[in-house]
Amino acid sequence: MFFRLLKESFIFAIKSVVVNKLRTFLSLFGITIGIFSIISVFTVIDWMGKAVRDSIATLGENVIYVQKWPWSFDPNLAWWDIIKWPAISTKDYEAVLDKSTKAEAACFYVYTPQNIKYRKNQANDAALIAVTHEFENLRSFEIEKGRYFSPEESASGKNVAIIGCEVANRLFDKADPIGKQITIGGNKTNVIGVFKKEGKGGISDSGMDEGTAIPYNFGRNFINMRSRFLNSIIMIKAKKNVPVQELTDDVTMVLRAARRIRPDEISNFSVNKASMISQGFENVFSIINIVGWLIGGFAILVGGFGIANIMFVSVRERTNIIGIQKALGAKRTFILFQFLAESVLLSIIGGLLGVFLIFIATLFVNYLWELNMYLTFGNTIVAVVISGVIGIVAGYAPAYAAAKMNPVDAIGYSFT
Repeated sequence: MFFRLLKESFIFAIKSVVVNKLRTFLSLFGITIGIFSIISVFTVIDWMGKAVRDSIATLGENVIYVQKWPWSFDPNLAWWDIIKWPAISTKDYEAVLDKSTKAEAACFYVYTPQNIKYRKNQANDAALIAVTHEFENLRSFEIEKGRYFSPEESASGKNVAIIGCEVANRLFDKADPIGKQITIGGNKTNVIGVFKKEGKGGISDSGMDEGTAIPYNFGRNFINMRSRFLNSIIMIKAKKNVPVQELTDDVTMVLRAARRIRPDEISNFSVNKASMISQGFENVFSIINIVGWLIGGFAILVGGFGIANIMFVSVRERTNIIGIQKALGAKRTFILFQFLAESVLLSIIGGLLGVFLIFIATLFVNYLWELNMYLTFGNTIVAVVISGVIGIVAGYAPAYAAAKMNPVDAIGYSFT
């Protein structure tokens, strides 16, 4: 009986929606804008969250980064004091290798912008990364073409390079870069590999799409490794079953001893880890989420009032029909469900239209910027549920007003 009642209610609702096209459009508009606002924010947050998580994964959950600049704000440190700190050096790297009991592997690398040339083509301020050989064991990446450095190439400082996909596009267009000679810092360099595209939207440490990796012993020939402003980093991976905090404490103690820092002095280096970034982004995402709910909530509120007003008009137009239905034995429940079904149907159609607009928008954005943004099934369900709830809330008052009508008064309404 319930399903029969539900079926008949939706049949009446569909007929009403089809007959009153303009009214239907006006009813849908507010809900569509509201759902579009909320779900678009959710979609962007999901994309940003995935990009951040993927980038943090490349940093490594069990890897720490020793460098001059901290990744998070410390009220005990002033930036003018940090500027005076010495850059991380190979001596620090060697101290970690020799003295740390918690580290499984460590890598030293230097990041610096460089102009890279190939014939008449040039990649200005490309991210050049001079790395020790262990880099491949600590930083997550894939090589699409070619290979990584051999131990001999790293040790001898061979003039070889692995370039990012964006650098390859700028220098070689569609030509195969492998085996070609590029110029880095005035040095002829052989391309032996191309990094696989990582995509935009991340927070990766070196940006492999725009980066070019060379052996550290080759980079030291033309990079000023003694500069106080050198952007140098030690990546350190924890041994199995060693917590990151334990590794952090161990490395801090080793470097303080190596730099002869007294117990009462603040460390003149920073030990960074992926959790610092993820915690900061969680707060940002929460704020964006709240803003999305506020903006979308106002739009949905307006849409809900719009549906309620339209439903009151619909009840008034069909008053005599309601009277006839009641005179023929229709119960209050049937009338209530009939108008609630119309309200919910209108609201859900508006919500689905908003979802469809978001889907089109993601296709457009991905086509222009290749951001790999997409509408999730979960967000679609959220949109439908929100729309349904708004339909019930907005439609209940007019549906209840129709359900409690006196059949005699309702039939006689059209003659007054």
